[in-house]
Amino acid sequence: MGNARILLVEDDPNFGKVLKDYLMLNDYDVTHAKDGLEGLIMFKNHEFDLCIFDVMMPRKDGFSLAKDVRSSNSEIPIIFLTAKTMKEDVLRGYQAGADDYLNKPFDSEVLLYKIKVILQRKENEKALEDEVFEFKIGKFHLNSKLRHLTLEGKESIKLSPKENKLLKMLAVHKNDLMPRELALTKIWRDDNYFTSRSMDVYIAKLRKYLRVDDSVEILNIHGEGFRLIEN
Repeated sequence: MGNARILLVEDDPNFGKVLKDYLMLNDYDVTHAKDGLEGLIMFKNHEFDLCIFDVMMPRKDGFSLAKDVRSSNSEIPIIFLTAKTMKEDVLRGYQAGADDYLNKPFDSEVLLYKIKVILQRKENEKALEDEVFEFKIGKFHLNSKLRHLTLEGKESIKLSPKENKLLKMLAVHKNDLMPRELALTKIWRDDNYFTSRSMDVYIAKLRKYLRVDDSVEILNIHGEGFRLIEN
C-alpha cells in the first residue's frame, strides 16, 4: 500500500505540516493544500488515491469541496477531519460523500489504520470489478467494461456510465434483492428524494432495453429496492 497518493486539505498550517510529515514518514505521497479552493485546483490537476479534508476552511469548506470532487470522481475515498461533533454535521459529511470521519483531536495511529483499511477495500473492490465484468441476463449479454448490452443477433446498446453501474449491480444481485440504499450510496453517493427519483428514471430506461426479452424483468420491491428476475 506504500506510495499511495493522498490529497490533504487543511487550513491550519502547523497541523497540516505535522500531519503531512507524519503520513510521509509512513510511506504515503502527500500533497498539502491550504484551503478548499486550492484543494480543488490540485485535485483537478493531479491524480490521487485518497483525500483527507478538514471541514471548516476559508474560501471553500470541506463539504462543498467533497461535492465538487464527487461530481467528477465518484470512487475516490474521502476522510473528513473536524472539530465538530454534532450528529447533523456527521450526517452531512456522509451525505457529501465521506468514507469516514474523524473528530479533532484524534489519534494519528487511528487515522493511519483507517487509511489502510479504506485503500485495501478499494483495491479489493477494483480487483473484483476487473475479475467479473461479463454477465448473462436472459438472452442479453452485459460487458460492464465496455458498457455494452447485447441481445443475440442484434447490435450492442452502449449504456451510459450510470446505466451500466446500475445494471451490473442488478446482475450481481440477480434473482435477489438489490437494496435501494446500496445503489444510491454506491452510484449516486447520496440517498435523498432527488437521487431516488433519478434512480427510478434509470430503472425505467433499463426496463425499456430489457423488455424485448420476456424472460427478464426488473421488479420493484416496495420500500426496499429492486430484483432482476430471470424466469
